[in-house]
Amino acid sequence: MGDKANGHPGAAGRAATADHPASVRNVVLVGHSGSGKTTLVEALALTAGAVNRAGRVEDGTCVSDYDEIEHRQQRSVQLSLVPVEWGGFKINLLDTPGYADFVGELRAGLRAADAALFVVSAADGPETMAGATRMVWDECAAVGMPRAIVITHLEAARADFEEMTRVCAQYFGGDDPDAVLPLYLPLHGTKAADGHAPVTGLIGLLSQRLYDYASGERKESEPGADQLPLIEEARNRLIEGIIAESEDETLMDRYLGGEDVDVKTLVEDLERAVARGVFHPVLAAAPAADGARQGIGTVELLELITGGFPTPVERAAPSVTTPGGKAREIRSCDPDGPLVAEVVKTASDPYVGRVSLVRVFSGTLRPDETVHVSGHGLADRGHEDHDVDERIGALSAPFGKQQRTLTHCIAGDLACVAKLNRAETGDTLSAKDDPLLMAPWTMPDPLLPLAIQAHSKADEDKLSQGLARLVAEDPTMRLEQNQDTHQVVLWCLGEAHADVALERLRSRYGVQVDVVAHKVSLRETFAGRSAGRGRHVKQSGGHGQYAICEIEVEPLPGGSGIEFVDKVVGGAVPRQFIPSVEKGVRAQAGRGVAAGYPLIDVRVTLLDGKAHSVDSSDAAFQTAGALALREAASDARIHLLEPVAEIQVLVGDDYVGAVMSDLSGRRGRVVGTEQAPGGRTLVRAEVPEIEIGRYAVDLRSLSHGTARFSRRYARHEPMPPQLSEKIREQAQDTA
Repeated sequence: MGDKANGHPGAAGRAATADHPASVRNVVLVGHSGSGKTTLVEALALTAGAVNRAGRVEDGTCVSDYDEIEHRQQRSVQLSLVPVEWGGFKINLLDTPGYADFVGELRAGLRAADAALFVVSAADGPETMAGATRMVWDECAAVGMPRAIVITHLEAARADFEEMTRVCAQYFGGDDPDAVLPLYLPLHGTKAADGHAPVTGLIGLLSQRLYDYASGERKESEPGADQLPLIEEARNRLIEGIIAESEDETLMDRYLGGEDVDVKTLVEDLERAVARGVFHPVLAAAPAADGARQGIGTVELLELITGGFPTPVERAAPSVTTPGGKAREIRSCDPDGPLVAEVVKTASDPYVGRVSLVRVFSGTLRPDETVHVSGHGLADRGHEDHDVDERIGALSAPFGKQQRTLTHCIAGDLACVAKLNRAETGDTLSAKDDPLLMAPWTMPDPLLPLAIQAHSKADEDKLSQGLARLVAEDPTMRLEQNQDTHQVVLWCLGEAHADVALERLRSRYGVQVDVVAHKVSLRETFAGRSAGRGRHVKQSGGHGQYAICEIEVEPLPGGSGIEFVDKVVGGAVPRQFIPSVEKGVRAQAGRGVAAGYPLIDVRVTLLDGKAHSVDSSDAAFQTAGALALREAASDARIHLLEPVAEIQVLVGDDYVGAVMSDLSGRRGRVVGTEQAPGGRTLVRAEVPEIEIGRYAVDLRSLSHGTARFSRRYARHEPMPPQLSEKIREQAQDTA
């Protein structure tokens, strides 16, 4: 970390390989959209020799090029893997989208990684860390994942490294801000006419050395006598922060007693503290200048990754069971152990077909072998359980749009697997004679509905297959075939997520769809008692139709459904036709009696009727029952019922008032609030579902991305009269 040799960059043009888990580092890059994650990955690949000075691989594409949609939208929308070599280590860099709509890709990256780099822009304010970035930090802390912070965009005119370091300590340090400290300070060049002094290198606080990148190559030198006092305070604070986390409990006393702790000991303690996830160094990075081979801070960052971040061996073995649920213990990251691998991402290639990004946790994966695919299933999201054998295709490592062939993939490493046609994201791969299953990781619940329909008959023929492939790639998306509204609904995480889904259907699967207004499942019920008479009498030669029945309808409490009661006396309606009346009543209830929505929560009592010895039939009494219910409805007041959802909103205290006011404007009823950790409040409310169709988008805007919510169906209850009348009129216009 500024105190070691520069390492030995891997040669461009070949796939990075690993023969032992200890030589692998799996690192996920996390940060808000625009923080510079992808630029940083490309800079690290350049320094490691994986790409040329233009940031390109042999086919001319960028090393991070994966998706045409990303080019059009100018932002990352999916997890991407960039493997590089440095100093004899293979580093799997997992670049994640920063936009909240693609948090599923981020969660997949966290699952595949053993450490995280949080990328923060020096040109942005602290609000960029108050929302999703802070929540991800807390998730990493909960599982003890090692983390470091990289401050980017140092070249921006308003960049302030010291202020951003202070903000990072405030948001990420929690009760121990001295656990978040810089390892380097920016080295500034000559001030320009506008007063801005560009960053040309770094000053190592531990080594007290200058690392100058101004020439395009990292050059090391001694600081001048006038520079040492400038770094003394930051250096002393860093040393104390490292010693405070040292496993040598005597080191702090010796240091305070005046002992001079050598740099080697400090670096070793620093690396151990980082690997244990108790100390979080702050580094700085800037892109390489034109013609430069190394970006500022990239060497230091690669040294931290290889020296301070843990190996896959140090990660606890995952929880594994048999498909039947029996627990199995496996050794952590053993290449010779039973095969346990997980699909962390699924993509479709127009030439290769389905490509699965796989993390191997135990055993060794080899091409052309048969593996068992076990899937826990997400039935509510359109994902089926899997319990099949599949022969895998070639193993490869991605470089831009290329796939470089691998001979094997050991425990702790990642690889792309071709032709796993049944496996989906989250599925477990294991030996066919020893099937195992990993517990799935937590997926966010998609809460933005997108109702779609095929644009043409040709699209209708391809829609089902296209949707199936779409949800197979993205487990954060839920596919619903709503039986009440007869709509096909894609539940997404936000508008950007929905836009990408539509674009992939069009460009990747050749399906053009139209977006239509999303409908909620309304119901009807009687507001009071009513009676109806159904008379179905027809003579048309031969056997006619004859059935008369009289019914009474009364409302029941919510959740009662349809109750049918027979009170016929004297055989006015023959016993064999009473079920026919009930069948006709229930069929009409399903079609609705006022606006075309199902009727619920009523008791229908059959009181009397008439029959004919020849012309009465099952069909006639079904029709009479339906007519009787419709007549009863014509003389009664019918309530339209709307679904009401129970929602829970977890929001920062600063936005509680705005959230509660917004819920009130949606006809919501706040039923309670309670304090939550981290200066947040949990707001519980009941809101009509028709009012929260876009709540996932609106809440994000209202809280600046800091709030999240969950919802579940509570019950149906009467709509306001004016809204009910409007819906009736719309139903009549379309009838």
